[in-house]
Amino acid sequence: MNVAKRMVNAAVRSRSYATMYVPPASLENVVVRRQTPKRTPESPNFYTGRAAYFDQVNALELALQHTRSALQTLQLLPLPSFVRESIPPGHHVWLTKLGLTEMLNAPLTTSRYRRLLGLLNQLDNYRRIAEVAGVEGLASRVADVLEIFERENKEAFLARGKRKPVEFDEYGRSYTVGRRKESAARVWAIAVQKQTPDAPSASTEDQPLDPLPQLTPTITSAMGDSPLPPTEITSTNVLINNIPLSQFFPLPADRERVVRPLKIAGLVGAYNIFALVRGGGTTGQSGAISLGIAKALAAHVPDVEPLLRRAKLLRRDPRMAERKKTGRAKARKAYTWVKR
Repeated sequence: MNVAKRMVNAAVRSRSYATMYVPPASLENVVVRRQTPKRTPESPNFYTGRAAYFDQVNALELALQHTRSALQTLQLLPLPSFVRESIPPGHHVWLTKLGLTEMLNAPLTTSRYRRLLGLLNQLDNYRRIAEVAGVEGLASRVADVLEIFERENKEAFLARGKRKPVEFDEYGRSYTVGRRKESAARVWAIAVQKQTPDAPSASTEDQPLDPLPQLTPTITSAMGDSPLPPTEITSTNVLINNIPLSQFFPLPADRERVVRPLKIAGLVGAYNIFALVRGGGTTGQSGAISLGIAKALAAHVPDVEPLLRRAKLLRRDPRMAERKKTGRAKARKAYTWVKR
């Protein structure tokens, strides 16, 4: 039986099969699937897995090559070292790594992100050279390319850390804000209006109305409690929350901290100060008012700004109260345990 089966299998293997004939009528309902030809990839970097990233790199390198050739044709490259140092620095805010990842729709490693930033910085350097040289057409075309990779809030980002200019109202008053610890102070400063005693007296009908109230003889001085007549006032009148300085701050150190900008600037008695302060204690409130006064004096008299800046009165004191720690009475103070 096994021998006969082997002989049949050998005959089947050695048999040459002929092509079967299929009638055309039986092929009417048969659907023939034809393979569509593959499309040519849109990007030559299609098979790299990160086509968008390498396309951007190639585009930036091509822009660098054309810009460099244009500058060399205009004999603007290479530049001497002293000329290169005189070019104003660039003010650009590139997209973050996450922002570029979302724009390219592909994961971006740190090395590739740095490579993109290097190309952008070099292209921005060429733009600044063209802008200084007066080649506006080339500079504008390069700026359009760089604008794609900049943040939308570029102006707001560059404005951070810069002090806003102090504005004056129609009466010549300046409004500034000072902060220290948990305290915040709003300060208004106005120059003292000096009256000339020898001026001829005008009639009541012809005399113009003053927009601001005149100083009364009972205004309290900045450092003392006794009222002084206007001719003997020797320091600026400071009202804090509609209270005189000597009454609002009973400690001499707090009062001295408030009037320190006036003494350093040499403007004691030249300005009236009105402040509204909230939050914190006396130390924080006096420091906040001092910062507001220093900003106001720098706005009224720009010549004293270097003195105030050198005395570190134009920046906020960053020191804050240290938080309480677990197991401690305060930040570092320990409990006293009595042995029994």
